[in-house]
Formats: sequence, C-alpha cells, structure tokens
Amino acid sequence: MLMPDTSVITRLIARYRAQEHHLLAAPHDEHARRRFEDTAYTLCVLMCERTAREAVLAAERYVHRHIRSGAQPMGERAASGGC
Repeated sequence: MLMPDTSVITRLIARYRAQEHHLLAAPHDEHARRRFEDTAYTLCVLMCERTAREAVLAAERYVHRHIRSGAQPMGERAASGGC
C-alpha cells in the first residue's frame, strides 16, 4: 500500500490535536467544527480507517514506526494496492 509522507501525517496529527483542543473549548463554533471534521476526514482517508479516533491512532503508530525504522525515501517504498 502506498503510504503518505510522514511529515504530512505529522502536520495533520498536530492540526487535529490543536483543532480538537479548540473545539472542546468552544463547542458551538461551527467554523472550528468544520475544520476539525475536514482534518479528521483527511486522516481517515490517508490512513484507511473509518473513524477519526482510529485514524489518528493509526497515524501516530505509522509515524513512530517510521522514526524507529529510519527514514526511507518515497521512491524506495513499494506500492501494493489500496486500502
């Protein structure tokens, strides 16, 4: 499966967590809710998960695995299919 760049995932996780914090502080802010839901949806699509919680956990595991195994250039990754 072709996976996204870890820097993209890392930025999305940070954005998701910041938006989650903002939404908890202002739950009636519709603009904040839409941004949070958009970020959650993006993580779901990139990580092939059905829920935001599963997607962010999968994203965090993916980043940690990548860090432990060492950076690998995008061109050397094997693509084996979709979600």
